[in-house]
Amino acid sequence: MTNLTLLGSTGSIGTSTLDVVRRWPERFGIYALVAGRNVTLLAQQIAEFRPKVAIVADEPALTELRALLKANGTPAPELAAGPKARVAAATASDAGFVMSAIVGVEGLEATYEAVRLAKRVGLANKEVLVSCGKLVKEAMRASGAELIPVDSEHNGAHQCFRAGLRREVSKLILTASGGPFRETPAEDLEFVTPEQALNHPTWRMGQRITIDSATLINKGFEVIEACWLFDLAPKEIEVVVHPQSKVHAMVEFADGSVMAQISATDMRMPIQYALTYPKRADAPVPRLNWTEAARWSFDPPDYKKFPLLKLAYQAQETGGSATCTLNAADEVAVEAFLGGRLSFPGIAAAIAETLERVPVREPRSVADMLEIDRESRAAARGIIEKGEITRRRSGKKDTTEAALHA
Repeated sequence: MTNLTLLGSTGSIGTSTLDVVRRWPERFGIYALVAGRNVTLLAQQIAEFRPKVAIVADEPALTELRALLKANGTPAPELAAGPKARVAAATASDAGFVMSAIVGVEGLEATYEAVRLAKRVGLANKEVLVSCGKLVKEAMRASGAELIPVDSEHNGAHQCFRAGLRREVSKLILTASGGPFRETPAEDLEFVTPEQALNHPTWRMGQRITIDSATLINKGFEVIEACWLFDLAPKEIEVVVHPQSKVHAMVEFADGSVMAQISATDMRMPIQYALTYPKRADAPVPRLNWTEAARWSFDPPDYKKFPLLKLAYQAQETGGSATCTLNAADEVAVEAFLGGRLSFPGIAAAIAETLERVPVREPRSVADMLEIDRESRAAARGIIEKGEITRRRSGKKDTTEAALHA
């Protein structure tokens, strides 16, 4: 039996992972459940899966969890809170597999330390490679750790790459649904609401990743991740818009052959693949019905309407801390948009301005990266709060308040 440390047990990936574990009780057990402040759901998970360890974000959440377990009559596992406890849970000898699914940089240190100790890691946290890809890759080479992507596109690419040798690959093709504004005229984007942006046509995800999918920066983050995961240059990765979201990734080989990974749009598919790799288990969701009529389309992305996708390519080409700043600024800008303080186009404008203001350097440690992350967030907040959004029109800079909403 493989025992899991699940970083982010109460999120969408975490609950889907537990659903897969629930299907295979003889193959998988839970060593540690690591959550944030959703102690109600965590208490239910503890009662069902009986982990040895449970971790929450801070002491107030820990106090609440203890009281809830006692009130429910649930035997308490070893309980702890905070970043050091997360690292301990991810690096424990009893943890045979670490699922990294905490949203944001909070999960970075624990994931990095797990890689450093040669753990098998299922990666569902974009920030790990977007912010700290070089350091994580160096740790992988030194320890021999396995990093198995869980995001549907990278997981699909991982499967496609198994069809040939790396030197035979000419390019990786990542698909994007196009989000809710794929057919919305660019001039109307100024007026879209958070509720509209959160209405993703294909996937049901957390708020930040849903907004990121609407701006297409999520696909840009995936390009950055793919560079580190598969040792590719940005120019070797192409993005195409595929609204049906059935083809998750394609790999084109030197002879012109293309291998595509196709499956249902359900995260339990890539999660189970990561947990059972290199073997496969019976499908955890209904299979595709190939007798039903279907039409799949593939189109180039509109880089002018969704400038953040190109900005992500540029940040990866710049290297150093540029992608860390990109990620940090995006998180701040998305929060401002959801709070009604920034328009939808203002997200891209704020991120571009932050990238211009924060100097690029080469982080030598996770601590360095976290400091750059804090600096970038502070810069982005200042830009948004002061209304200092630089818009680009006809190749010129023009400072305007138009990107902001009171």
